[in-house]
Amino acid sequence: MESALDWHSALALLDWQVDLGADEAIGDEPVDRFAVTEEPRTKPDAPAPVQIVQRKEIDAVEVARQAATGADSLDALREAIAGYDHCTLKRGAKSLVFADGNPAARVLILGEAPGREEDREGRPFVGRAGQLLDRMLAAIDLDRTEDTPESAVYITNVLPWRPPQNRDPEAEEIAMMLPFVQKHIELVNPDLIVLMGNIACRAGLGKQGILRLRGTWTEAFGRPALPMTHPAYLLRQPHAKREAWADLLSLKARLG
Repeated sequence: MESALDWHSALALLDWQVDLGADEAIGDEPVDRFAVTEEPRTKPDAPAPVQIVQRKEIDAVEVARQAATGADSLDALREAIAGYDHCTLKRGAKSLVFADGNPAARVLILGEAPGREEDREGRPFVGRAGQLLDRMLAAIDLDRTEDTPESAVYITNVLPWRPPQNRDPEAEEIAMMLPFVQKHIELVNPDLIVLMGNIACRAGLGKQGILRLRGTWTEAFGRPALPMTHPAYLLRQPHAKREAWADLLSLKARLG
């Protein structure tokens, strides 16, 4: 015997289903979910797919180029170099060796990298090689402390941080610092550049072999440039000072 379902009982049952979360009806026929079997999407023994995430490589040279481009003064360039964290030499160096001398000088001397004394004092060419360089410049009436542009020099390096054990800079280190060197020269705007040693020639000319290159005027960074043997080499090989003197006379003659 069927019992009739009155209106109040039906409403109570509907409220009960709503409380259970059944807030909508789909389909005309009921579906027994326990009787439905689904095919597995993957085989039981198949390993889970491995998602490979490729790490985006940082272009250290491009980062340096963008940082250098945004520097509109020597102070801004120094800050840009100080904030550049992609050269590992920075971590082991005590100081950032930026430059020394008169930025208005006609002559810019581009060295290689700081040594121990330079790292300690934060200025380029202050050790024994720097003292010899000062005497060499004085012989042709040039001085880094001069206020007069005609008698002054401006000195900087390819690398602002000392390589460990004074080793030669690696090609990657030169490449990532080159945009800063180019911007440095652009801001100083010298008439002439002296490429002091092999590393400076690699940066400015894309070649090395200083004993073959020295003494011959060329062009680097869009300006007349003279490769010369590094004063540190002259300290080890005093017999080469005669050729260095000839190069100094050539520089003096070019200055007029």
